[in-house]
Amino acid sequence: MNTPLPTVHLKNAWRSSHPWIFQKLVAKPEQKPKPGTIVDVIGVEGEWIGRGFYNGHSRIAVRILETDPDVPVDAGWFSRKIAEAVSLRREVLKLDEVSNAWRVVHAEGDGLSGLVVDRYDDLLVVEFFSAGMFRHREWIYEALTEQFPGARFYSFAEEHVQKQESFDFRGTEPPAPAIITEYGVRFRADPAGAHKTGFFADQRENREWLSHQVAGKRVLDLCCNTGGFGVYAKVRGAEEVVGVDIDEDVISIAKGNAKLNDVRLKFVQADIFPWLRDAGNAKDLYDVVILDPAKMTRDREQVIAALKKYLDMNKLALGVVKPGGLFATFSCTGLVSEQEFLDMLRRAAYFSGRTIQILKVSGAGADHPFMAHVQESRYLKAVFCRVF
Repeated sequence: MNTPLPTVHLKNAWRSSHPWIFQKLVAKPEQKPKPGTIVDVIGVEGEWIGRGFYNGHSRIAVRILETDPDVPVDAGWFSRKIAEAVSLRREVLKLDEVSNAWRVVHAEGDGLSGLVVDRYDDLLVVEFFSAGMFRHREWIYEALTEQFPGARFYSFAEEHVQKQESFDFRGTEPPAPAIITEYGVRFRADPAGAHKTGFFADQRENREWLSHQVAGKRVLDLCCNTGGFGVYAKVRGAEEVVGVDIDEDVISIAKGNAKLNDVRLKFVQADIFPWLRDAGNAKDLYDVVILDPAKMTRDREQVIAALKKYLDMNKLALGVVKPGGLFATFSCTGLVSEQEFLDMLRRAAYFSGRTIQILKVSGAGADHPFMAHVQESRYLKAVFCRVF
């Protein structure tokens, strides 16, 4: 390596392979490197720990990227890491055969802490979760262009992330939407549109699996968002599909997605709580009910409140499933564990006087991998059950 990197020293012994090192473990450097600077991390005994991004403003002081002292973190490093991530999707998972929309980089799950990249046909959406990834974005764009020649880029960082990580980014110009295909079903992905929803590729395998259980059935898609589950169901032969969402913008995108596939669905703009109470009271029952709400909280202090909300909505949703019908319920709140989610579901069944037989528990598609020692990348819970 040419110029030696700035170093940061740990105050306590470090015996973990987790890429995050928190502020309280790091001694304040005499000369404070700018947020996102690449540094060498030195342990209490003077031993070399690893190389990664330093941020004196963030709760996560260091994000370790490399643990081989002979390997520099430079443009070539990013080029190799991103090539490995793409090769997993293309050569191992063979995702190009089923879709032109998949997650290219899943942060820690691909050894790239603080970076998420999604592909929607020729459009690459780059989301920064750390000042380090933002600072070195040119290396990231170069590495992505090597893998996807001629791709369009759209980049952004959520406001709360910019605050936590201490960087300013207005985001790039909104791109034209892309048309994507998944198992033969078409969708319009507009990542800069309604609340940056773009499209949730993480549910691809869950949509596909469920869509084979719906032929000739009456289907209710709650928190339907841009219509993913509902459109799949109708394409696969559901007799009737009703999609309910509180957000007018996403419903108009969902209607467009139905049109793209030449299918007719009924969409209702409503808050699911009163809507479900009314449906339950009217004994308006469905063969298949899907409940896929938005993330409930990012705050550890709010997990109990989030579980209470999940309990209330699942209880109401169970009330409109026909006996013997299917119920698919989801949580994308990373702070709620699979165990907590299943326990909530057990209580929801008890309070609604129903018995549930769990057929399948899953999560995000394999293009959202997580490392065994970094559970934080695992966020989506999917439970498919029969209701009696």
